[in-house]
Amino acid sequence: MSRDVLNAGQVRIHPGSVTKEEAMREAADILEAAGAVTDAYFDAMRQREQTVSTYMGNELAIPHGTNETKDAILASALSFVRYDGGVDWDGEKVSFVVGIAGKGDEHLDILSQIALIFSEDEEVARLKAAGSPEELFGLLASVND
Repeated sequence: MSRDVLNAGQVRIHPGSVTKEEAMREAADILEAAGAVTDAYFDAMRQREQTVSTYMGNELAIPHGTNETKDAILASALSFVRYDGGVDWDGEKVSFVVGIAGKGDEHLDILSQIALIFSEDEEVARLKAAGSPEELFGLLASVND
């Protein structure tokens, strides 16, 4: 059994707004604190954003590193932050910033889990309504299956 990619400590809710850069930094910091990535991962995220935006629609962005920076990933993990003030992501309004680190090909599985959750408007509404990080984590626990 591999360890869970998401634990309650990697889920946060902020009442305000931050810049895209600050949101990516927080995502990288959470992943680093979880022991999933090295401090090089933030730059890897920035490199990817310069090539292609990780905005996915439905107020979701999933910053992650480039394929060339796989060595910055130590283990698979997620960070999940809700910004109630929204983040301007290249002109799109983002409320959810999900940082992803995937060892090997695991990031594809993790990405599809997240995409599945966010493909349901009801799920997104539930995630927006969650009153605490713990409640939010409870709604997301399926990513560990």
